Amino acid sequence: MNTPETPRHPLPPFTLETARQKVRAAEDAWNQRDPSKVALAYTPESRWRNRAEIFQGRAAIQAFLERKWAREQEYRLIKEIWAHDGHRIAVRFAYEWRDDAGHWFRAYGNENWEFDANGFMAVRHASINDLPIRPEERKFHWPLGRRPDAHPGLSELGL
Repeated sequence: MNTPETPRHPLPPFTLETARQKVRAAEDAWNQRDPSKVALAYTPESRWRNRAEIFQGRAAIQAFLERKWAREQEYRLIKEIWAHDGHRIAVRFAYEWRDDAGHWFRAYGNENWEFDANGFMAVRHASINDLPIRPEERKFHWPLGRRPDAHPGLSELGL
């Protein structure tokens, strides 16, 4: 499952530190909400399960992300490492978003990632649940884009 592209560091096998770097890089990319750039972190044939959707390939990933971020407005995400081993990383995450009617949600979930030798994600399995929240229950208030380093993570927020 290797790609001929420039490797995406850090590379497996992951240490705790390099796995944390990979998780933060993914969080940062997703918070930028640029489907074409995010899709480049995955192998050309990457396989995904996201909620009830199963699809494969960068074009499908990009199309999925375009639909996702058109629907999930004011999207802000925090990821936290759960476990790592060799070329795999498990994360838990939460993100907040609102729909076009102004209703807020917090999505909670877990992802299992598998990487190729060049650091591209080859497999992504995501299980996600949405919880409606009131605007005053929101916890993610940074400006759209990358979460500031000083902003608390999931554990610090009690999530």
